Amino acid sequence: MKLRCALTSSILLCITILTSHAQDFDRNDSKWIKGWTNFTPNTTNYPEPDERLPNIIADDTYLSNDTVYLLSGDVYVIGNAVLTIQEGTVIRADHENPANLIITRGSKLIAVGSEAYPIVFTSNKAAKSRASGDWGGIIIAGSGKVNSVSGNGVIKGNFNPQYAVYGGTDKDEQTAILRYVRIEFPGNKTKRTENANGLSLFGIGTASIIDHVMVSYSGQDSFNWTGGNNNMRNMLSFKAEDDDFQISEGFKGDLDFLMAIRHPYITSPKGSYAIEIDGYNKELGYLRPNSITDVTITNSTFVNLSDNSNYMHTTSAISATNSALVYLHNSKISGFLNVVKFDESYTSLAVIEKAFKMDNSFFNIHGEGVEVSYKPNNGVANVLKYNRFTRDFVSVDNLFEDPMSKSSPKFQLKKSMNNYMVMQ
Repeated sequence: MKLRCALTSSILLCITILTSHAQDFDRNDSKWIKGWTNFTPNTTNYPEPDERLPNIIADDTYLSNDTVYLLSGDVYVIGNAVLTIQEGTVIRADHENPANLIITRGSKLIAVGSEAYPIVFTSNKAAKSRASGDWGGIIIAGSGKVNSVSGNGVIKGNFNPQYAVYGGTDKDEQTAILRYVRIEFPGNKTKRTENANGLSLFGIGTASIIDHVMVSYSGQDSFNWTGGNNNMRNMLSFKAEDDDFQISEGFKGDLDFLMAIRHPYITSPKGSYAIEIDGYNKELGYLRPNSITDVTITNSTFVNLSDNSNYMHTTSAISATNSALVYLHNSKISGFLNVVKFDESYTSLAVIEKAFKMDNSFFNIHGEGVEVSYKPNNGVANVLKYNRFTRDFVSVDNLFEDPMSKSSPKFQLKKSMNNYMVMQ
């Protein structure tokens, strides 16, 4: 199906070819993913574990890179203990007793790798036998703000209730320092169907530092933010079954240089999105209008590796629910059905225009561009103005330089951004 150039008839007259005076802003290169990432983790030979981690870590603990560790079952870091992991350390996660690493409220995880020596959490299966959802994931419960009426919450998924509380009043708390970390084959569904994501961040405060994290082949979400306030950058999701970046319960922050690489045949039955953003939890309610989830995303790339043979299996790139606010700037969206889908909480074009902004960006889709629940929906594609787009859907190989690279995919446009259409 071809993208209709007008998107709606009311916009037809607003479309022009960008002239030579326009700025070429295609600066979203992928240099930051080089050196520490791994796009073929199923073929990597990791050493066998030397030591099993205890299921309760109550004292400050240091993991060194001369030992390979086994994570089995639920491993809780409790009692204000600090778990520190040296650069280059490998942690193998049990698939028979699906592992989760849970940093409880008041405790801390310091996992600082480097470009040359990243820290790796991966399946304990042998090479070429690993799969999405082999183990659980990393869960960090902070004491930062969430927008529920009570000001906190309990992590779902049948975790030990005394260790599953998150949220509080400490907006500036520090629960985690993660840099140059890979999380491979997480998202197990057999043990629990919620919150076994690659990296789950609950109530993270502004002092936490999280950048250069890659989650690959997650059986659930790759990244999940529930409440909290933080600015993060350089986060990569590769071929997740569920959402790449799920954001809810009043999280506020600037997310810079996100990258999601999806495939149309790897998705969940309910539909999966590069970004799923939810304003508040309907079960818990929220305190005030300004506590709604509010995120600014810049310099980011969201690509579904679709072509003319399989694009019909894709969903929208972004799902916005329960009045969430999102601003997308200087970014690329390609290979999806639509740019954004709004639920019934967005009751009019005026409401959408206050909640969603996108500018100085590029999109290549095969649908109408915007999906809404209310009727009539005349003029809704206006929210995509001031962005460039392809007149017709373009297959991933024809659009980007080297999107299928197994070492370092490149999502630079083959043609200059200035050659594409623009709505004004």
